[in-house]
Amino acid sequence: MFTESDLQQLKDKGISQSAIEAQLQHFKQGFPYLELQGSATPGHGMLVPDEADEAAWLAAWQGFLKGSGRVLKFVPASGAASRMFKDLYTFLDAAYEVPTTKAEVAFFKGIKDFAFYEALEVACRRNEGTGIDALVAKGAYKAVVRNLLMPQGLNYGALPKGLLLFHRYPGAPRTSVVEHLVEGALYACNAQREVNLHFTVSPEHLPLFEAAVQATAPALEALFGLKYNVSFSVQKSATDTLAATADNQPFREDGRLVFRPGGHGSLIENLNDLDADIVFIKNIDNVVPDRLKDITVRYKQVLAGLLVQLRAQTFEYLRLLESGQYTHEQLVDIIHFLQRGLCTRYDDTKLLEDAELAVYLRHKLNRPIRTTGMVRIPCRFWKVRRLTCQTRPRRRCSNKARTSTLSTWCAV
Repeated sequence: MFTESDLQQLKDKGISQSAIEAQLQHFKQGFPYLELQGSATPGHGMLVPDEADEAAWLAAWQGFLKGSGRVLKFVPASGAASRMFKDLYTFLDAAYEVPTTKAEVAFFKGIKDFAFYEALEVACRRNEGTGIDALVAKGAYKAVVRNLLMPQGLNYGALPKGLLLFHRYPGAPRTSVVEHLVEGALYACNAQREVNLHFTVSPEHLPLFEAAVQATAPALEALFGLKYNVSFSVQKSATDTLAATADNQPFREDGRLVFRPGGHGSLIENLNDLDADIVFIKNIDNVVPDRLKDITVRYKQVLAGLLVQLRAQTFEYLRLLESGQYTHEQLVDIIHFLQRGLCTRYDDTKLLEDAELAVYLRHKLNRPIRTTGMVRIPCRFWKVRRLTCQTRPRRRCSNKARTSTLSTWCAV
């Protein structure tokens, strides 16, 4: 199945032959549907804090920031912007010259509301000798679009989403990279007045991201009175997925295996290389303008404070288990903590002897803890997974719930 050239290519990417064979086997067999146990509801997979809870969690987070704990904001930022403009690319290729579809009409109707409008105006005047209004007036709509997407203009068709102008402000518009820098200052600044951020980017865009941060960080550092420590990495080629033919054989182009980058889950390898106690994970385009930041900042801190409390309790229980000096009642307390605090359930724990139960509990506790907000949506499910029951995001469910397949998670 694999030639010597294939094997060398795999070696260069850091992928074992057995891993690739496992990928192909998954393609052939398919992926199993999830077994759903029930809906995630308040008290059953979801924590619903009251004002006192939120106040306590906010205080816990502020206390953590005053200590020596390491905080990091982790931003997946390799997403390309090309898909955002697919309707405009279709318009450029169309036989007609005037916006016709709903998306095309909406773009030109609201063009002055875009954060990039002023930059696009400059590009049009430079390349076309006149501004957007004049081009539209004479029907040169495609010239406007070309100046937005093509290299001679803003080149937005080739840039990553992180480098597009997202939001307008009286002084100057901001890219989503800058919005993440601002957010970091508002909820992730440590006692040394430092904010640590890490962006995962595509290798071809790394110099552009570095230049963008170097150009904007100094002004924000002066504004907030802090220092940014910004680092970058690229998704590891060892996490790539092999392209396959219709009959699940390796796909080749010009005699070489073809690979596609893995999904965002592959970035766990990048995250694992970083050194931090608390990590905020937020996608590059998940940003809001300043007028909407208050609620974002508040609940980032609420979630972080909850995590700090869960982490402290987890560490206490782990120290107890590792000491070997525990009672059966204390093991029961840990089970209740797993169920109520970490939304993890395993009904058969009552069948385990104390020594076995302690091993199981240590296994469940000695792992990263994740807290996240639950968005109110019509379909939320508990997922059964071996010895634990937790809610996690998936898009494939068993036949009983195949029309309601998106779940979110609580504190796992």
